[in-house]
Amino acid sequence: MIESYSFGRIVIDGKSYDKDVIVTTKEVIPNWRRKRGHRLSVEDLEGHIDFNLDALVIGTGYYGIMRVPEEVVEELKMRGVKEVIVKPTREACEVFNELLKKGTKVVAALHLTC
Repeated sequence: MIESYSFGRIVIDGKSYDKDVIVTTKEVIPNWRRKRGHRLSVEDLEGHIDFNLDALVIGTGYYGIMRVPEEVVEELKMRGVKEVIVKPTREACEVFNELLKKGTKVVAALHLTC
């Protein structure tokens, strides 16, 4: 469960992180990086998540600077993600928690700054 989020800092299950993270129902993958910084690609998620998901929530940063191209969303769906939700990180955290409470198989990929 994501307990709090502010610019550059997130608290998940009592532990604080100050770098981008991927949150699954089983673990937190810290220090998540993307090849192109503020532009997400499918390759940025490979090896980190199982694409057989009900939902992938992508947090685009405090100000929503990180871009998620439509072709990336389509590729994620082709790989098995039923729903891709793209929101500024504050909203993405709220959506992730709501879905988690419902028992949804969900993963969040969260950019913490910009």
